[in-house]
Amino acid sequence: MGQMNSGFPLNLRTAQVGVVTGIIGATLLLVSPARLGSQSPQNKIVWTDKEEPILQGLQGLRGLADEVRPQATQQLALDIRALPAGEHKLALANGLANLSTEGDFGHDTLQEVATTLAAALSEHPVPEKKGEPDDAYLELAQLVRYEHVQASVDSMEFSMAMAVLEADDQKRQKADFTLYDLDGKPWTLKSLRGRVVLVNFWATWCPPCRKEMPDMERLYEQFRKKGLVILSISDEGAGKVKPFIEDMGISYTVLLDPGRKVNDEFDVMGIPKTFIYNRKGKLVAESIDMRTRNQFLAMLAQAGLK
Repeated sequence: MGQMNSGFPLNLRTAQVGVVTGIIGATLLLVSPARLGSQSPQNKIVWTDKEEPILQGLQGLRGLADEVRPQATQQLALDIRALPAGEHKLALANGLANLSTEGDFGHDTLQEVATTLAAALSEHPVPEKKGEPDDAYLELAQLVRYEHVQASVDSMEFSMAMAVLEADDQKRQKADFTLYDLDGKPWTLKSLRGRVVLVNFWATWCPPCRKEMPDMERLYEQFRKKGLVILSISDEGAGKVKPFIEDMGISYTVLLDPGRKVNDEFDVMGIPKTFIYNRKGKLVAESIDMRTRNQFLAMLAQAGLK
C-alpha cells in the first residue's frame, strides 16, 4: 500500500483487508488475519470469546450492502461498549470509528460509534506522546468536528486533539500549491479564485477512493459549467495513475504529488479526504473519508453550488 501520513502502520480506512489487533504503547496496530499466526509469542494478541466475533464483524463490514451496514455498525458499537475496559476494547472501538465514515450511514450510527469510542477512552486513557495526542483521541475529535456528533471525554488529550484539528484547518485555509497534471500542465490552487474548487486526496490502491470516484465524475459533469474544478491528488507515479484513470473514465483533473509535499501541507492522515473552497478561496467544507453523491452535493452547496 502507499505511504501513510499517520500513526497507523495500516489504516482500516484505506487498507485492502484489515482488522484490529491491539494497542502497543500509544500506537494502534491494524494487521491482516494472515499475520496473526506469524507474530512472535510475546506479541501475539489473544482475543476473548466475546472479542473474537467483534473482530470478525469489523473485518466483514466492507462486504455488507450499504442498506444493512448502518445497523451492523450500531450493533458492533453496542457490543464493544459492553466489553470490559482495556486496550482491546479501545482498539476495537477505534477500528470501528475508522470504518464508520466510509459513506453515509446516518447520524445515529455515527453517534453510537462516537459514544463507544469516548467510553473506551474514558475507561482506558492513553497518555500523550511527545506532545501529540494518541490517534484514538484524534479519531474521536474528527467525528465531533466534522461529523457533528456529541462526545464527552474529560481529558487534556481530547482537548489537545481538538486543538490539533483547528490548527490543521487554519493551515489548509492558507494553503497554496502548484502541481502538474498527467499532461504536464501546472495547476495552482490560488489562481482558481472565482471557481469552486474540490481538492481530493486519493490513491489507486484505496478501495473507498475508487468507490467515490464515479460520483465525483458525475458531479463534475453536472457542475463544471457552473465553475466547479476538481483537483484530485495522488502521491503515486504517472505510470500507475494514468492507466488507472483511463480505465475509470475520469475526466476531471488529476494531479501528481510524488514527494507528498502537498499531502503533508494538508496534513492528510488517511484517504480519501476532500476539501472544498468557495469562489473567494475560503475553505467551507471537508470530509474525513469517502463521500456519497448526496454528501458531496451537501458539501458543494456550502460553496454555493446547487
